[in-house]
Amino acid sequence: MTSYIALMRKDADSDYGVDFPDFPGCTTAGRTLEEAKDFAKEVLEGHIEVLTEYGEAIPDPSPLDVVMADPENADAVAFLVDVQAKREKAVPVTFTVRPSALARIDAAAAAGLTRSAFLTDAAITHINRLERAQRRRA
Repeated sequence: MTSYIALMRKDADSDYGVDFPDFPGCTTAGRTLEEAKDFAKEVLEGHIEVLTEYGEAIPDPSPLDVVMADPENADAVAFLVDVQAKREKAVPVTFTVRPSALARIDAAAAAGLTRSAFLTDAAITHINRLERAQRRRA
């Protein structure tokens, strides 16, 4: 098990936002502190799973003092998220997408992910939300 630093921020008129300094572009949000914390674990696990599937490097956790020394993190509350990366071999998939959608996907993925990693991460995040909604209804 590995622990990564998550940073939580909240403006007066927003949800609780969470990001991970070691994983640029890996973010989530929740209406409550507990929801944001739960989502943080899910999104980080999914992000690491996608990186692993595509053979991308998983960074070592940064030290807290280094993360908090960044002036952009001064207003954030740091907490640890424990994850255990799963090792699976990726399988190729072919599908069709509109060029305009592909351009938006590529622009969003440019924040440090491959197109495949971004799409897989987005799909896993959406699936996790659907599963949570189903559990709440049950």
